Amino acid sequence: MWGIIPAAGRGSRIQPLAFSKELIPVGSRLDGGVERPCAISEYLVERMITGGASKLCFVIGPGKSDILKYYGGSHDGVPIAYVVQPQPAGLCDAIFHAAPVVAPEERVLVGLPDSLWMPQNGFCDLPDDRLSFLLFPVADSTVFDAVETDAAGHVREVQVKRPDATTNWVWGAFKMPGAVFHALHALWLERGRIDEYFGTLVNAYIAAGGHAAGVKTGTAYVDVGTVAGLRDALALLQGSAHEADPAADGRSAPLGLPSVRALAPARRPALATTATPGDREA
Repeated sequence: MWGIIPAAGRGSRIQPLAFSKELIPVGSRLDGGVERPCAISEYLVERMITGGASKLCFVIGPGKSDILKYYGGSHDGVPIAYVVQPQPAGLCDAIFHAAPVVAPEERVLVGLPDSLWMPQNGFCDLPDDRLSFLLFPVADSTVFDAVETDAAGHVREVQVKRPDATTNWVWGAFKMPGAVFHALHALWLERGRIDEYFGTLVNAYIAAGGHAAGVKTGTAYVDVGTVAGLRDALALLQGSAHEADPAADGRSAPLGLPSVRALAPARRPALATTATPGDREA
């Protein structure tokens, strides 16, 4: 199973940075008994591995060699490949740059490396046989891609950053068979690569007879693409550690998370689920 990580975006909402936004330190972890900063993208990598990914593929921009240097050839024994997106051109363009390495019989996980979400084992809730979205409730779904489902969990429509969104459930990650990945790629090419957002492509896929599922088991989602989102992520990690052990000082965390502690005084989000407004980048 592949875990595809689109990491070619400029990170314009949180500039200036001296490094790629995917390497922003959020909390810390113990590595061989030594505490070190934990990059925000490591949380997605850990979740993909927990979800069954046996191979990882970072899609990076030409100037983002620091990601390659940071991760090298593997993470916790899972091999990593890198493909280059010449310039940021949307999420569809980013993930389909990984098409040459994905075989139709394989499965694919996709997530955003500048996000933090719970539960850590969320990918395990997604079925293997169809396109499926891991959904999270947020306070303001108009700045995300809201996913409208029927009572059986079938996706009716992805509402891409619509001010009239009819649901507060948004996607934070997704999974699909390799054959569906390639079918979506073919549809994207057939449509002249007009789809910048994955949601508009999915709507066309559904209109053409495709099927997708929405799984509402996500509990908290934070976009760490802004300074406010970074604060919320620290608060979410601190709160999760104390929920696992009320006496903890922040050095332990639930569900197989890296041993995390906040690097700055944390403020608990106003809601159990938090989200930061702003357009997402590929």
